[in-house]
Amino acid sequence: MTNRGSIDGDGLRKHPVLGVDTVGDARVVRLGGELDLYNAAQVRSALADACAEFPERIVVDLGEVEFIDSTALGVLIEARARLVNRDGLLLAAPGLETRRALQISGLDQLFTVHDSVPEALGAKV
Repeated sequence: MTNRGSIDGDGLRKHPVLGVDTVGDARVVRLGGELDLYNAAQVRSALADACAEFPERIVVDLGEVEFIDSTALGVLIEARARLVNRDGLLLAAPGLETRRALQISGLDQLFTVHDSVPEALGAKV
């Protein structure tokens, strides 16, 4: 499932879910653009679908995220709560602004944050 380049419902923004890939026993959910109240439902749906497959881990690729608000951070927390092994939800490749939002909110202490998707895929869960 790749949605790169598709336009969000408001006609101005790209869809926040760029794709969902399977890598071994893991799901990689690629997010991008601005993650906020207006598209949180799309992110929530993609993460819920990934969780429903009971993968060993879900890697949320934040490499193309330009902005993330508290609603979207809450969606990440909800997704983590859906997993039997909550440590199986890993965040990868956050940019400077996204990393700052994780640090300010304290979520960098709740989630394991990796510098890259391959690093997250190889990490112990």
